[in-house]
Amino acid sequence: QVQLVESGGGSVQAGESLRLSCVASRSIFSFNSMGWYRQAPGNQRELVATITKADSTNVADSVKGRFTVSRDNAKNTVYLEMTSLKPEDTAVYYCNAVSLITWYTYWGQGTQVTVSS
Repeated sequence: QVQLVESGGGSVQAGESLRLSCVASRSIFSFNSMGWYRQAPGNQRELVATITKADSTNVADSVKGRFTVSRDNAKNTVYLEMTSLKPEDTAVYYCNAVSLITWYTYWGQGTQVTVSS
């Protein structure tokens, strides 16, 4: 069973930055893609940013230019660098990984990000 463990969430003021980390329990080379989704109260879970095994990225328009997704293969870790945070970025952020072989989707437990104005 794959485990994804997120960290780095917290409460910040608008304009500040945070970096989220997601550590996988096995080599991230076994995943076709990894990334981040978020869910605010009353809203559906939405894509924030993903990165493929080939290092191709997909970033939501709402965070483009402010958020950057990256990976460290040696550490089995995916990062989400968030800058110029806005109150509307407040949500629970979930790490996501899609298996290369089975296409099964794994989720982390989520980490809360709260941005106050």
